[in-house]
Amino acid sequence: MRIEIIGLVITLLLGIFVLIGALAAFLASKKGQITDFSLGLAFSVIIMLIILDLVPDIIEHLGLKYIWLFLIFTFLGYAILRVLDHFIPDHHEHHKMSKKESNNNLAHIGVISSVALIIHNIVEGMAVYSTVLSDVSTGLMLAIGIGFHNLPLGMVIATTFYQGNQKSMKIWLSIGGVALSTLLGGILSLFLNSRMVPEWVLGSLLSLTLGMLVFILLSELWPRLSQSKFKKERNLGIGLGVIIMLISLII
Repeated sequence: MRIEIIGLVITLLLGIFVLIGALAAFLASKKGQITDFSLGLAFSVIIMLIILDLVPDIIEHLGLKYIWLFLIFTFLGYAILRVLDHFIPDHHEHHKMSKKESNNNLAHIGVISSVALIIHNIVEGMAVYSTVLSDVSTGLMLAIGIGFHNLPLGMVIATTFYQGNQKSMKIWLSIGGVALSTLLGGILSLFLNSRMVPEWVLGSLLSLTLGMLVFILLSELWPRLSQSKFKKERNLGIGLGVIIMLISLII
């Protein structure tokens, strides 16, 4: 089998972890506390993702020479979601919401989280594909490590849409888009010749994702968590998210 095909297969398998996480969320969806648990999980996973994954990768790709690109694209990522926040359906300000408004807000969080994670996973897919071309074993281990921190992300997206009473088709289209985005990154690398993609381009895309995730943390997740009714489940989700991310780092 050609090395390029192996690289694409591995990036495809990477997205399966998102589907596994989503399936786990569906199996537990009858528990009312799962929403606060999943939002707590999302909060800690995104923070750990930024600290352990995004920031080190951005530094590696940009260095001090292109620090201005980091600042510009981080701000741009935040600004893009700030604008989209008012155009994506089911947006509600964070006040005391009715059950219907709360459900719609959860779906809203699912949509903007999917947008940010698709961009992030495309870049990760490109990184994994490039690594496979150099060393298959290293690329496979990198994919497994990334896959483990994709598990809770799949849980979060599935739960927010499900608890938001969204139609099954919309839920699976969103989950499928996030899951297949790593494969899309591999395909882009194949056609662009990943070894020729400038480091500053990858660093800029990761900075864009960073800005988006900061927006999700501050403007969407934190206001929801501060109004949590199930604080025990919320804190359990936060703690589990930290543990999962640390395990994925060790692997």
